[in-house]
Amino acid sequence: MKSALVLGAGGFIGSHMVKRLKSEGYWVRGVDLKYPEYSSTNADEFVIADLRNVEVVKQVLIPSSSLIFDEIYQFAADMGGAGFVFTGENDAEIMHNSATINLNVLESLHQHNQSIRLNHTKIFYSGSACMYPAYNQKDPDNPNCTEDSAYPAEPDSEYGWEKLFSERLFFAYHRNHNIPVAVARYHNIFGPEGTWEGGREKAPAAICRKVAAAKDTDSIEIWGDGNQTRSFLYIDECIEATRRFMMHTDFIGPVNIGSEEMVTINQLVSITADIAGKKIETSHIDGPQGVRGRNSSNNLIREKLGWDYKMTLAEGIQNTYEWIRFQSEIGK
Repeated sequence: MKSALVLGAGGFIGSHMVKRLKSEGYWVRGVDLKYPEYSSTNADEFVIADLRNVEVVKQVLIPSSSLIFDEIYQFAADMGGAGFVFTGENDAEIMHNSATINLNVLESLHQHNQSIRLNHTKIFYSGSACMYPAYNQKDPDNPNCTEDSAYPAEPDSEYGWEKLFSERLFFAYHRNHNIPVAVARYHNIFGPEGTWEGGREKAPAAICRKVAAAKDTDSIEIWGDGNQTRSFLYIDECIEATRRFMMHTDFIGPVNIGSEEMVTINQLVSITADIAGKKIETSHIDGPQGVRGRNSSNNLIREKLGWDYKMTLAEGIQNTYEWIRFQSEIGK
């Protein structure tokens, strides 16, 4: 039986990955500061632990039934939506917490490999499209987010700088210590069981929440003019692409995992309102927005992995809206 370690298993993507791995017959250990918020974990073993503590990391890297895990999925990070990332108020915590986790994980894995004289554990790192240069994302209609456009580097946030540093860290450990890695750049993953309130939610969840709470013909607040563009990838598609990536023997990335269905935030509101069967107006207010335009470029992942997204944005929002509407109703 194959075994996997999922770091950040109490979070949105991590908890979905645990479910997928269990469906494939893996023995799975999950690690996080908290259990999944909206469902019970499917992990065989779940460890509540702080990965900023290097001694904790050393302990969780050793599976109970063998010397080493077959695969590690590193999703653990200090993150959130625009309201958390772009205010500047959380920059130190974002950079310190996430970088510390990645440093601890890679160095502890390297030391463990040396101690047992084995080095076959493959580790996945979930990077972010936030590492792309701001200067290539000023035109909302023509953003450039091809993998080779990353340099000269100029992310628009400290979150993006940390993601860029950490993906370079993973590649450095691959070059110098032969650790097998797979590094992806996620583009706005959304879906049921994702954070939908509290300030760390991303645009699809925030809009679904606002539309669900609104009455017909009500107005909801949107940061900026709403003409900033993004693409959004449904969680099931993300998990499928990630698993396919990890099964590839040679390609290590970096590679975009996202959708190329680019929309404005105003269009995202319209899609959500149509699904809800409501006429919703928008009130545009000041607020953190990030870059003007961002869209995944999937040419490389199609070439290397033969993967492409299948679900439309409307289909994904339909599932997400119904889940958030239910969550908001049971919370009343």
